Amino acid sequence: MCGIAGTLNLAPRAPIDPEMVYTMLEAIRHRGPDENGVFADEWVGLGSARLSIIDLAGGRQPIHNEDGTVWVVFNGEIYNYVELRRELEAAGHVFSTHSDTEVLVHLYEEDERDWLLKLNGQFAIALWDQKNQTLILARDRLGVRPVFYTVRDGALYFASEMKSLFTQPGLRTEFDPIALSQIFTFWTTLGKRTCYRNISSVLPGHYLKIRNGQITERPYWT
Repeated sequence: MCGIAGTLNLAPRAPIDPEMVYTMLEAIRHRGPDENGVFADEWVGLGSARLSIIDLAGGRQPIHNEDGTVWVVFNGEIYNYVELRRELEAAGHVFSTHSDTEVLVHLYEEDERDWLLKLNGQFAIALWDQKNQTLILARDRLGVRPVFYTVRDGALYFASEMKSLFTQPGLRTEFDPIALSQIFTFWTTLGKRTCYRNISSVLPGHYLKIRNGQITERPYWT
């Protein structure tokens, strides 16, 4: 199943503490019991709780591109990764693993605009473009794989399950009465709303692009 979690500073602050990301991962250890992995710098922390399925020995996350300027953590499966890998290798990209995860960083390098449209699969992706100081949170077309996020005290936090967000001090677990009304009426919340105030869900077929402290939400598929 796997799980992802992490954070992004929206303004200059202290560098990300890797232990904070590990704490977020421990809350979703049931999703990825095989190993935890974290990448952290002054702006971003990316964490993965991995259930090893493809490339058991070499597919540890986070995974980066050839020069370490693009990093990714990923929950899901890319069904057409073999075909995409062939195309990317033909274009000159060099792979260091046999995992479907690594396809994501090279595909983003090759086609930053339409890379998500080329994926056939179910996925929740957090990708960090270090050169452009940009974080992308993306969800598959029908929303099979979840990703939740919240903004607090100048930072954005994201995770596969809300319980990871609740590990952060000061985050209030306050129910949203409008969301509860939707659940009692429709058996689910609508749009990006969740049952908790100030916690949102990335919509199916959408991605968030966070750069220079600004959060932009866009659809890549309808």
